[in-house]
Amino acid sequence: MAHKDMSIYEHIGELRKRLMIVAAFFLAAMIFGLFLSPVLISYLQNIPEAESFPMNVFKLTDSLKLYMNFSFFIGLILVFPLLLYQLWAFVSPGLMEKERKVTLSYIPIATFLFFTGLAFAYFILFPNVIQFLSNLSERLNLTEQYGVNDYFGFLFQLTIPFGFLFQLPVVIMFLTRLGLVTPAWLRKVRKFAYFVLLVLAGLITPPEVVSHLMVTVPLLLLYEISIAISRFSYKKVLKAEQEKAAQWAREDEERKLK
Repeated sequence: MAHKDMSIYEHIGELRKRLMIVAAFFLAAMIFGLFLSPVLISYLQNIPEAESFPMNVFKLTDSLKLYMNFSFFIGLILVFPLLLYQLWAFVSPGLMEKERKVTLSYIPIATFLFFTGLAFAYFILFPNVIQFLSNLSERLNLTEQYGVNDYFGFLFQLTIPFGFLFQLPVVIMFLTRLGLVTPAWLRKVRKFAYFVLLVLAGLITPPEVVSHLMVTVPLLLLYEISIAISRFSYKKVLKAEQEKAAQWAREDEERKLK
């Protein structure tokens, strides 16, 4: 049933159905995460960035909190592709056949970018930020004593948001195909977009300049890449509109000849 033929109650029912599916799979993924968490925690405790300082628990509930946080984030990462598919399944009845195929192809791209963002933050940003902060502590003759939740909380704070921020090119591509944004508009609001990205970088990183720049620069590059992708998508939109207009003109001419 097309969305335009559905009542508001049917829309709500369809949305509820999609959310229930995501919630059920998220719960299953969290349960799986409970078994995977000890292995992952042990691995992350022995990486080079963590070997140089001991991690402590300062509250009786720290271990449980760490365990549940890992389970939650594992569930979030595993359910992300399904979340995208359910979002597509909810909006697809209101799209044309060609639009459904195009938007469906965004799911593997968005999933790839999500994991690319996680990998970029974990393998590039995280080690360098940790190294910088450790060197700073050493220069100030400070002894590093971290709680496990401080360490892993910082890890999650830096990596998980990057998975979502790397969706920017896909979001821009999607909005361009829908005609909601154009490359010219993205260039026009560039200064405002840069300001928003600077604020986001400040929320992700600790309050010091080097880490802030290490996060800000990739985000600004992502925005510029998004403009280039929007330009490419916009050309396709214009071409499709021209082809549609030419087809209408031919059909109109054929009707006149009849």
